[in-house]
Amino acid sequence: MIEINATMIAQVLNFLILAAILRALAYQPVARLLKQRSDKIRDTIDKAEADKRAAEETLAQYKSQLADAQRRAQEIVDKAEITARQEREVLVAETKKEIDRMKQNAQLEIQNERNRAFEQMQKEIVSLSLAAAEKVVAKNLSSKENDKLVNDFIAGLNKNMFSDIK
Repeated sequence: MIEINATMIAQVLNFLILAAILRALAYQPVARLLKQRSDKIRDTIDKAEADKRAAEETLAQYKSQLADAQRRAQEIVDKAEITARQEREVLVAETKKEIDRMKQNAQLEIQNERNRAFEQMQKEIVSLSLAAAEKVVAKNLSSKENDKLVNDFIAGLNKNMFSDIK
């Protein structure tokens, strides 16, 4: 069994004194150092989490700004398409008006040329009629024959010349 003697009591006393000295000199500073390190690690983790939240917020803002920029870009493209379509429609309308104006001018020119040709033909008919009348007078035909000859001549001219013009 265990014998309790003075050596053992001295060893226990030495151990307790040593534990008290170590506690006072080594344990408390080491515990304080460990607590400071633990607090520093906790602060670093908290700061990292705060930085992560800030980064996520910044990312969300960037995504929002990007979506807004894309929306604005699409609006600009849509407006440009509408403007181009409107300008094209205006140009088409102006071109149609110009074509109509050119057609009207051409029709007026054609009508004027037709009228000039008609007038010229009438002058020629009159001169031919006078020539025919001179022939009739020269032949000295009866008035009935004269009328018939002039009427036949004019009818023939009208039939041949005016059918092409009108």
